[in-house]
Amino acid sequence: MKMFKRLLLAMFVLLLMGAAFFVIISKKFTENYALAAPANVMIPKGTGLNRTAALLEQNGVVSDARWFMLYARLYGLAGKLKAGEYAFAGEVSLAAIADKLVGGEVIVRSLTIPEGKSLAEIKKIVSDNPYLEGEITIALKEGEILPETYHFTRGESRDSILKKARQAMKKELAAAFAERADNLPVQNEQELLTLASIVEKETGVAMERAKVASVFVNRLNLGMRLQTDPTVIYAVTNGQMNLGRPLYRKDLAYDSPYNTYIYAGLPPAPICSPGREALLAAAHPAQTKYLYFVADGITGGHRFAKTLSEHNANVALYRKARQ
Repeated sequence: MKMFKRLLLAMFVLLLMGAAFFVIISKKFTENYALAAPANVMIPKGTGLNRTAALLEQNGVVSDARWFMLYARLYGLAGKLKAGEYAFAGEVSLAAIADKLVGGEVIVRSLTIPEGKSLAEIKKIVSDNPYLEGEITIALKEGEILPETYHFTRGESRDSILKKARQAMKKELAAAFAERADNLPVQNEQELLTLASIVEKETGVAMERAKVASVFVNRLNLGMRLQTDPTVIYAVTNGQMNLGRPLYRKDLAYDSPYNTYIYAGLPPAPICSPGREALLAAAHPAQTKYLYFVADGITGGHRFAKTLSEHNANVALYRKARQ
């Protein structure tokens, strides 16, 4: 009988100790603690629990990797932690850290391709992004990348971003061409894209785009040469677009199918990647009789003219403003 009582007492003590241990570790798992500093932690693909815990400790997210490993094993999370880049800041707990990794709450980064960039410039933007991986291997054509902000997670390939941007342009261009104005002097999507690229490079003023487009459409309809400087710059720089100096008169005689001072009609291909608004302006130009425009030299906008004499007067105003 005494032995039985002792056994019961021992079992009771063990239960109490187990309960106390459970309370202690439960508190350890769930209690919040403040990080010394915000930390971003990259968990590569194929990383196991031990290495994941070590990375968290190395980056100051957990004080002891063994506590994180114990929590993950007790709750069966060892094979459920997802790879990716994670951000930790402020107060955290072991449980909250594990939940974030199981839920794959990775950092979503962004890359912006501005309107009017050439393919060479776009490739440099993508290549210079430190959070993307791999070389650019896909074949791309000028103008087929839609300027936009694209979201990605660290470790995605550079090709994947460009494929996404190419598909976005394909969709936008098809919609613009399908809804284009009647009697527009473009025969296919490629010509509309080329016209939009010139509009994009000629003005950064949103409210002018349709008016600028109307000038080029009017000239095309009359068989006039477009005589637009950005096409010459594209020709002279071989698509780099950064001339690094003013455009000289001799450049206007540069023999290239892109030189619209020499050759009539649209150039053979786009000279940059136009944005949605430029596509819309090219597809729906304003109804005007303008044939000329020149910068006003003051606001960043342009003065438009129907006749050469009006245009020459506007050029004189521009030169005066520049002085």
